[in-house]
Amino acid sequence: MRKSILAAATLLALSTPASAQVTLGAQQWTSTGTALTLENVVPGGNQPLNIQCVICGDNQPQQSSLFGYTNFHNSGQPNQDLRYFSTNVSGGGDPGIDTVGVGYDGTFLRAFLESGGNLPTFSIGIDLNESNSPQTLEAFALLNLTQHTVLAQYSLFDPGGTVLPSINNGTGFPDYTLSGFNISLGSDIQLGDQLIFYARLSGANDGPDSFFLVPQAVPGPIVGAGIPGLIAACGLLVGLARRRRRQAAA
Repeated sequence: MRKSILAAATLLALSTPASAQVTLGAQQWTSTGTALTLENVVPGGNQPLNIQCVICGDNQPQQSSLFGYTNFHNSGQPNQDLRYFSTNVSGGGDPGIDTVGVGYDGTFLRAFLESGGNLPTFSIGIDLNESNSPQTLEAFALLNLTQHTVLAQYSLFDPGGTVLPSINNGTGFPDYTLSGFNISLGSDIQLGDQLIFYARLSGANDGPDSFFLVPQAVPGPIVGAGIPGLIAACGLLVGLARRRRRQAAA
C-alpha cells in the first residue's frame, strides 16, 4: 500500500531489521539499520544554480567540476521507473539504470562538506517535476560500496514507496527533505571506504528530477564559524562594552 505525505507534516523513519539484505544493481547489500526521515520541508536555494546534486536530470550549469554526479537525462516520458546510483564522474555520468556507478571517497565527501563550514551530517533535498500525476519515491539509500552495506535508507525494505505531490513544481524549486545522514568515521565507515547513493522514483512524468546535498551548518560563536565567526563575535562584544560605558556615563 502506498503512503501519502499529505497525511502528516513529517513521515516517521522506517524501521529496518538489523540483518536485512537487499539486491541493488545486481549486488547484495547488508543493512546496518539506520533509517531516514522524509519531511515535506522545502530546502532553501535553487539546486541547479548553487547546490551540488548526486543524482539528477539535465540542466546543472553550476555543478562543481570537483563533484561528480549521475545525469540520467530525464526525457519526460510518462511512467518512467528511475533506478539510479550516483557516480563520481566530473560533468555528470550515466552508469545506466540500476547499475552501480563510481563511488565517492568518504574522506572527499567529509572534506567537501566541511569546506563550506558544515558537519559530516547532512540531508538530501528532492526536487520534483510533475505534470498531472504525482510521482512515487520508492526508495533512497546511502551505501558503503567498499563494505557492501546500507548505511542509511528510506523505504528500501518497505516496498510500496511514498507518493510525493510536487510542492514547488519546476526545475530548481525543491520540494522535500530526507534527513538523518551521517558520514563520520566509525564501525560502519572506515578510512578509505567508498560511498554511493541510490534512488528509485516511479511514475516519472515531466522534467528533470534531482536529489541533492543539503549540508548542516556547524554551530559557530554568535554567527558563522571559524575566523569569520570569531571576528563577528569580537565585534559584538566590543559593541556591548561601548554601550555599557555610555550607559554608565549617563
